[in-house]
Amino acid sequence: MTNYKFTPQLTADGSWTFFSPEFGETFHSHFGAQQEAEYKFVYPVQLLSKVESNQSVVCLLDICYGLGYNTASALAAIWKINPSCKVMQVGLELDPEVPKAAIAEGLLNSWPEPVPELLATLATTHQLEKDKIHAQLLTGDARKAIQQLSNSGFQTDAIFLDPFSPPSCPQLWTVEFLSLVSSFLKPDGYLATYSCSAAVRTALLKAGLKIGSTAPVGRRSPGTVASFGEENLPPLSEKEKEHLLTRAGIPYRDPSLSDSAEVILHRRQLEQQKSSLEPTSHWKKRWS
Repeated sequence: MTNYKFTPQLTADGSWTFFSPEFGETFHSHFGAQQEAEYKFVYPVQLLSKVESNQSVVCLLDICYGLGYNTASALAAIWKINPSCKVMQVGLELDPEVPKAAIAEGLLNSWPEPVPELLATLATTHQLEKDKIHAQLLTGDARKAIQQLSNSGFQTDAIFLDPFSPPSCPQLWTVEFLSLVSSFLKPDGYLATYSCSAAVRTALLKAGLKIGSTAPVGRRSPGTVASFGEENLPPLSEKEKEHLLTRAGIPYRDPSLSDSAEVILHRRQLEQQKSSLEPTSHWKKRWS
């Protein structure tokens, strides 16, 4: 197993994140790790309205669990409204050392109890069975982990899609992976991601989802929320709609769900070169 030295980095809202030497990126935006978890993920998936309407069990799928912030923020928000709501959670994480390191550094201690204690157990044992929460952490390549999950019958109210950026980790933004991911979403469920990449949005559409824009949080670009129905989705602007019709909207593809990042990136570059779609530079110039 690769060992990284995880160095905590302070973000602008006072919460901490890690830098990943493997992907050359931090796990969160420098504007605020905790703020990003709440506003890019927890609020857009409309979990809280489900809890407010007395839904007694809520299901979460946290893709690229990382430090555990998205799950931590969801648990804190759910139990603030309804302390007896039961949560069924599945997390996917490539490197099991990341959540362990977050616990060791005390990075989850700003969330209310029992969240830090529960997620410390999950980081260590990868299984959690308590009165209020049943959770599991599946480690390794998310493409393989999610195929294992396919046989379980698991259906979720909310999906947090939080890989590293598409150019760094295209494996988890492909049409094939997102089609598999969307198969776990309940008919009235929502998927949220920080990315507004045209390639990602096209892949979500090809996976059978409708998409909307979430408000920018700490950065200029919005995120994306997706569901099977269009109601309650914030509409895309004309600029965003046109972006999908340029070469930037050509999605990443991974037919065997096993290709390397390099192969996936190269495949898309070849498709873009042959495409008759408008060059993205023309779209940028038009909207500048």
